[in-house]
Amino acid sequence: MLWLILVISNSIVMSQAPDNPWSTSKLTAIRLAPHTDLKLELLSFAKKAKLKAGFIITCVGSLEQVNLRFANQETGTSLKGHYEIISLVGTFSDTSAHLHLSVADSIGKTFGGHLLDESLIYTTAEIVIGELADLEFDRVVDSTYGYKELSVKKRNIKKN
Repeated sequence: MLWLILVISNSIVMSQAPDNPWSTSKLTAIRLAPHTDLKLELLSFAKKAKLKAGFIITCVGSLEQVNLRFANQETGTSLKGHYEIISLVGTFSDTSAHLHLSVADSIGKTFGGHLLDESLIYTTAEIVIGELADLEFDRVVDSTYGYKELSVKKRNIKKN
């Protein structure tokens, strides 16, 4: 397994985009501390790193408060207790995020939805993040349903 991890971390990951069919990827890992806000910390990391096209590769940890918007609901649902993070997926940048979270309670009941602010770390959140170095994510209103949806553009990289 260690060999596989080394191969992945040293490889170039390719992704399709409209203007350029390939983009190299950069990978990093972070750990979030207890009582911090999962979504706000990810957005803070993205701002500090000037992340333009980020994605979640994996996340493990636990939450003491979960705040999710379930499918086709207008408002969020907040739950307090101890929850294991089963998965965190999505795309984000230094300006926006679209993240979905699945958690399990103390008897293994699993549920998930759109991650909202105020989902608070219990013991830890260990997150591996990728960035598509040649691309930029934005959110633009899609007229189909009126939601801001992902727009992928070639990143305008200034060369010195």
